[in-house]
Amino acid sequence: MDECNLTTETKYFFAVDLGATSGRTILGKLKDGKLETEELTRFPNVITQIGGHFYWNVLSLYGEIIRGLKAAAQLNVKIESIGIDTWGVDFLCVGKDDEMIHSVRSYRDPCTFAAMDDYFQTVMSKKDLYMKTGIQVMNFNSIFQLHAMRKEGNVAFENAETILFLPDALSWMLTGEKICEYTIASTAGLLNPNARDFDEDLLASVGVKRSQFGKMVMPGEKIGVLTEEIQKLTGLGEVPVIAVAGHDTGSAVAAVPATSENFAYLSSGTWSLMGVELPEPVVSEETYAMNFTNEGGVNGSIRFLKNICGMWLLESCRREWDDTVQKGHQELIAAAKAEEPFRSIIYPDDEMFANPASMLVAIKEYCEKTGQPVPETTGQIARCIFDSLALRYKEVFEYLRKMSPVSLDTLHIIGGGSLNQYLNQITADACGVEVLAGPQECTALGNIMVQAIASGDVDGLLGMRKVISNSVTPKAFHPQPSEAWEKAYEKYKEVISNK
Repeated sequence: MDECNLTTETKYFFAVDLGATSGRTILGKLKDGKLETEELTRFPNVITQIGGHFYWNVLSLYGEIIRGLKAAAQLNVKIESIGIDTWGVDFLCVGKDDEMIHSVRSYRDPCTFAAMDDYFQTVMSKKDLYMKTGIQVMNFNSIFQLHAMRKEGNVAFENAETILFLPDALSWMLTGEKICEYTIASTAGLLNPNARDFDEDLLASVGVKRSQFGKMVMPGEKIGVLTEEIQKLTGLGEVPVIAVAGHDTGSAVAAVPATSENFAYLSSGTWSLMGVELPEPVVSEETYAMNFTNEGGVNGSIRFLKNICGMWLLESCRREWDDTVQKGHQELIAAAKAEEPFRSIIYPDDEMFANPASMLVAIKEYCEKTGQPVPETTGQIARCIFDSLALRYKEVFEYLRKMSPVSLDTLHIIGGGSLNQYLNQITADACGVEVLAGPQECTALGNIMVQAIASGDVDGLLGMRKVISNSVTPKAFHPQPSEAWEKAYEKYKEVISNK
C-alpha cells in the first residue's frame, strides 16, 4: 500500500540540486510523516566560453558538492544517503584510463545549431526519429550533440570509453561506480520509450555503442558508497549514493503535492515544462505534430510534456540591464503591471531566443519583424515576456486537455517560478483553470523523497506525495477569465503564423 511509514525516528538525507544558473546542497529531515529542508550551500553555475565552444565547469561543481558534504558532516547527524539531480542532455566523456576527457559541453553550445538539420538530411528524417523515441525534437538533444562531435572529429568523443550523463558523472566521482539513470537518459533522444532502454540503431547512427553507457538503473536504486578518498575529505563514512530521478524535472514532478490524478504540472524555472503523468508513452502523428516529449519518471511513469522557454527570457534581460534600472523581480512585476496588456507578444520558443548575443535586441527585432510596437521600457519588455509566457502556457495546456486520458482540473506550478504571483494569476486567467503554486523547492523535495523510498522510510510515489502534501501548503490562484484573454490568444496565434 502506498503510504508513508510514520516512523518517529528522524532521518537525514543529502540532496544536490544543480540548475543551469545555480546549484545547491540541501539537508532533508524526515520525521512523523513530514519533511523539512535546510539549504547548506548555494553557488553559481556558469557557462565558460573558450575556443568557440561553451562548457560547464564540472570540476567546480564536484568541488561544491564536496563543500556541501563537509558542511553536512559538521552538523553531527547521520546522513542516510546522497542523491544528485541536474538539467538534462549534457554528458561527460571518460577515457579507458578512467580520466575525464575535457569538460562537459553545454547544451547551449553553438555546435548543436546546425547538427540537428544535418542529422535529418544525412541520417534520418525528423519524423522517423520522433517515432522511434517520442522525444521532443530540440537542437540540443544529446543525439545531436553526439552527431556534431562525431562530424568534427572531437577528441573526447573519439576516445570515450564511457559516456556519463551529468548526474551519473558526478555520482561516479563520488563512488567510482558508472551507471546510467533512466530519467536523465530519457532526455537524450536515444531511448526506446517502451523498452526503457537505448535503441541500438539510434546509437549506431551517431557512432556510439551500448557498452559505452553504464548499466540502466531506475530511481531509488543504490549506486555505491562514498570512496575512501571522499570519506577522508569530508569526514563522512560509507554513505550510500542513490540514483534519484537524475533529471531535475523528473525529481520535481515526482514531488508535485497532488491529491488526485486530475492535474497537469508546470515546472517553472529557466525552462518551463508543462505536462501530465502517464503510465505509458504516447507517440503518434498528433504528438509528433505538436512536438511533445515522453521522458522517464519515478516508478516507471512517463512524463508527457513540452519544453517551453521560461524565465530564461527575463533573466537574460536582467543581466543586460545596467545598475540604473530597477531590475528586482518585484520592481519588474510592478513595472509590467503598469503597462498596456498585450501590446507586444512574442513566441517564447522561437529559435532566436535560444542564446542570443542580446535578449533585449532579440525581443525588439521579433516585435519589429511581426509588425508590432517595439517594447522599449523595462516595464514594456517585462510585460511582453509575462503576457507571452501565459499565452504559450494556454496553448500547451489546451493540447494537454485534448490528449490527457483524465480531466485536468488543476495546474500545479512548481519550482522557482511558482513564487511569481503575478505570472501565476495571469496563467490561471489565460488557461481558465485553478493554479496551485508551490513548493518552490520541488526538485530538492523529490530528490530527497526518492532517497526516502530507497531507505524504506516511504512507500512509493503516492507515499512520497502524501509526505510532501503534509509538509507544504500550495497557494491557490483562481481563474478570472475575460474576453481580453481570448482576443489576446487570437493575436498570439496570428503573430506566430506571421513570423
